[in-house]
Amino acid sequence: MNAASGEERAVINQELKDIYASLSEEDKTVFNEQLQKFLIGETARVKSDYESIHGLNSPN
Repeated sequence: MNAASGEERAVINQELKDIYASLSEEDKTVFNEQLQKFLIGETARVKSDYESIHGLNSPN
């Protein structure tokens, strides 16, 4: 997300893949559950911000 270039982003992604691959199956399950919770929360936040900016929450 904060990578300065596509090349840096690729390096970061590979590091994350390597770390994930080193996790036990139990840890992968926990990681995936936590990631899903995080992504749901971030999606809700972005949706709320978008609606606020575009006035979709206010009555016509």
